[in-house]
Amino acid sequence: MADGFAAVFVMSLKAESMANTSSAKKATRKITARTEVNRGRRGRIRTYIRKVEEAIAAGDPAKATEALKAAEPEIMRAASKGVMHKNTASRKVARLNARVRALNA
Repeated sequence: MADGFAAVFVMSLKAESMANTSSAKKATRKITARTEVNRGRRGRIRTYIRKVEEAIAAGDPAKATEALKAAEPEIMRAASKGVMHKNTASRKVARLNARVRALNA
């Protein structure tokens, strides 16, 4: 667990689980684990996007292009894993790409 909120959240799930059957208890554990993984992926996506935007703000086309090449697969991977909708991922990539192309022009 990366931060204090996550630890408290997981503890509260364990302490106050409404599950009665063993399958429902297992589902709660799985949801908690997937939430942690997805939170990490979402944070990683934000980091990649921020690097692209910082390069654009700095006016460095080479660095922006390189950052976009690194960000695009990570964003699309998040879409394939269900962290974000595929149209949202495509829209983010397209808008970043347009901004990088405008910087290169």
